[in-house]
Amino acid sequence: MPTDTLIVERHGQVALITLNRPQARNALNAELSAAFCEAVAAAQDARCIVVTGADPAFCAGLDLRELGAERLGEFPRYDKAIEASDVPLIAAVNGPAVTGGFEIALGCDFIVASERAAFADTHVRVGVYPGPVLVDLPRRVGMARAREMSMTGNFLDAQTALRIGLVNHLKRHEDLLPFALDLAQAIADVDPRMIRAMRADWNASMGPPIEAARAIHARHAAESGFDQRRAGDIAGRRDAVMARSRAQRGAGQT
Repeated sequence: MPTDTLIVERHGQVALITLNRPQARNALNAELSAAFCEAVAAAQDARCIVVTGADPAFCAGLDLRELGAERLGEFPRYDKAIEASDVPLIAAVNGPAVTGGFEIALGCDFIVASERAAFADTHVRVGVYPGPVLVDLPRRVGMARAREMSMTGNFLDAQTALRIGLVNHLKRHEDLLPFALDLAQAIADVDPRMIRAMRADWNASMGPPIEAARAIHARHAAESGFDQRRAGDIAGRRDAVMARSRAQRGAGQT
C-alpha cells in the first residue's frame, strides 16, 4: 500500500518497493513498518519484488525516537511479511543497512548493492535483541564472520560484503536500481510455479536445525528485557552507534 513513507511502483510483473523516509534514513516507524508489510502482501500477484531505500540510506532500522510508549513487539513484523511471501524478493541496497534494515536485506532472497552500501548488526550496541532472521546470518557469511559482526556491531563495507558472499553483485550507485530491475525481470520471465517450488526446496534444506535455532532465539528474545528499558535511552545509544559508524566508514574499516 503506497503512503508518503513508502512508494510502490509496478514495472510489468515486477513490484518495486521504496522505503521513503530519507530525512530519517528510512528508519522504520510503526507507519512505515505497517505499509511495508501491506505492500509485500499486496504484491503477491507480481513475479518478483525489489526492495530499496530513498537515498542516502537503505534503512537505519527501527526509529526508536518514535517508539515512545509502544513496545517493540507491537511493531508490524516486517520479517514475517518477507518470510510469508511466495514471491521472491531482491534487496537493492543503496546505502547503509543497519540493524532492522540489515534484517530486511537478509530476509530477501539475495542482495545487490551499490558502492555506497554498508551493513551492520548493531543490536548489541543499541540494546535491542535482534529479530529471528539474523539466525540465518552464519549461513550467508560463515559462523566466524557472523559472530564478529553481531558481537562488535562493526560495519561491513560493500566490497567486503561482495567478497564474502553477502552481496551477489556490486554496482555503481546510479546503475544499482536498473540492474536490480533487470534481474527481477529475468526472474519474472520464468514459470512462477517452478520458482515457488525451488524456494520451498531451499527453505526445506535448512530443515529442523534452523527451526530449532529460531525457537531458541524466540526464548532469548522474550527474556531480553526490552520492555524494562526506556526507548529514549535506547535511542541515545543508537545516536552513538551512528556516530561510530560514520567514523568507521570514514576510516575504511572492513
